[in-house]
Parts: sequence; C-alpha cells; structure tokens
Amino acid sequence: MPAATPHTDIKSDGWVARMPVWLRPYLLLARLDRPVGTWLLLLPGLWGIELGTHHAFRRQIELAILFAVGSLAMRSAGCVVNDIWDRDIDAKVERTAGRPLASGALSVRQALVFLCLLLLIGLGVLLALPLLCWALAPVALLLVAVYPAAKRVTWWPQLVMGFTFGFGAPMGYAAAANRLDMTALTLYAGTILWQLGFDTIYGFQDMDDDARIGVRSTSRLMVRHARLFVGTCYALAMLLFIAAGCLCHMGIGFWPGAVAAAIILAAQIRVLQTDQPALCLHLFRRNVPFGAVLAFAYLMGNMT
Repeated sequence: MPAATPHTDIKSDGWVARMPVWLRPYLLLARLDRPVGTWLLLLPGLWGIELGTHHAFRRQIELAILFAVGSLAMRSAGCVVNDIWDRDIDAKVERTAGRPLASGALSVRQALVFLCLLLLIGLGVLLALPLLCWALAPVALLLVAVYPAAKRVTWWPQLVMGFTFGFGAPMGYAAAANRLDMTALTLYAGTILWQLGFDTIYGFQDMDDDARIGVRSTSRLMVRHARLFVGTCYALAMLLFIAAGCLCHMGIGFWPGAVAAAIILAAQIRVLQTDQPALCLHLFRRNVPFGAVLAFAYLMGNMT
C-alpha cells in the first residue's frame, strides 16, 4: 500500500500495522484507523438524544452507548458501500489510491461479506431502539446506498452527504423522545448545512484529481466563493442549532457553549485556503471538537 501523502490521513502504519496481515485491509476499508468520520456521524445523534430526552440520566447513557456502536458499524458500512462504488475512481486519485478495493488488497466479494457483518451489527443496535427508529432505518439505508452515486449525477454530492451523515440527528431525537417534531426537523436542517460546509472543505483536497477524471463536487462548484459559501452554511447551521435549543427551552447554561461552538466555526472560515490540502484536512477535523462543544452546550442547557 502506498505511503501516506502529506495531505491525507490514509496510513499504512500505526496500530493497524500491528494487526494480523489478513485483517488489515478490512480495518482500513472500515476506516477504523481514522475515527473522525465516526465522530461526525455520532455527534448529531448525541445532540438529538440531549434535545429529545425526558428520561433519567441513565437512559441517556444507554442511548449514547447504543448510538456509539451503531455509528461505528454504520459509518464503516457506508465506507464499504462508497468504496465499492468508487473503486475505479479511487484508483485514479492520489489521496485514495491506497484504499483496499482500489489497490486490489480486497475483492468486491470480500467487501460484500464484510458489509453484511456490519449491517448485522447495526440491526442489533436498531432492535434495542423504539419502533419509530425502525421506521426511520430504511430511509437511512437508502441514503447510504445513494450517496456514492451523487457525484456522478450532480454537483452537490456534499449536500447528499449532509442528508446521509446528518440522519443521526432525527434518529437520536426519535430514540429519546419517541416522536419527531419541529425541534427534530430544525436540528436535522442545521446538521445538513453544517455537514455541507465541512464536506465542501474536505473536498478541496481532491479538486485537481476530480477535474482531471470528471468527478463533480460542491467543492469544485464553489471554489471561487469558498469562504462565502462555507461561511453561509456554517452561519445558517449555527442559527438552526440555536433555534433547536430554544424550541427545547434550553436554560442559560446553553449559551456559553453555543458561543464557543460558533467561534470554532468562524475560525475555520478565517483561515480557509482552498489550495492548501493539509490545511483543509485540518479544518475538516476541527468539526469534531465543534460537535463536542455543542453537545456540551445542550447538556448544560438541560441542566440549568
């Protein structure tokens, strides 16, 4: 497998290198060595749990654990689906050429068997959630299946990714409140815009390769207006996150964390430069602490 390029987090060393040789391609296919994506899937679910829960703290912890396991399994499943779809494209892109399917380290058949295992884990988590979540699950699976095709038919695959990765927000709310209402929809809308923003930043890493092979992306579409576009996404997302908190009658403890979260997003816009892939990757990763700070804000708002 090729060594990591300076602007990517694909690595062939670290803890994965100490695993059995036969297991390493599966770990890399599932991105288990790169937990940022799992966090970005999990955090909206935690927001939904915090906004929707009227249960004891113990129930919040139980739901958080279930969503952590489910997020790990479903993010990994999403990566497998994405890499099956994109194996030919990935082989032509410097950042992704070392992925197991693109490099030939795994076959499509092996990936499909692994996918089934991951989906069984996700099903186990789903069975522990309320029936409303069972009704929402097919929508989530449809989004996971459709997302990899978006870059082939639209300039807005990052928006489709927002709908897909952001689905944890209404799922978390439904698991905690056993209903969907305006708060859940407001939170979901904010999550979609937030993820549209940070995935556009992520996509700036691949613009040269994407242009060369004809792959469409919101990053390519908005590169001349990057700060304005991403800044607008982030600003609207933050307003919706605050609106969701207000709909749930958050206490005064919500506001310091909300302000801190907004500052984290604003700082990304201030330094964003689309021609610096390493910086774009760094800014993308900064959305994990943003999500954690917002989760803390919602938690404090519930307690005050």
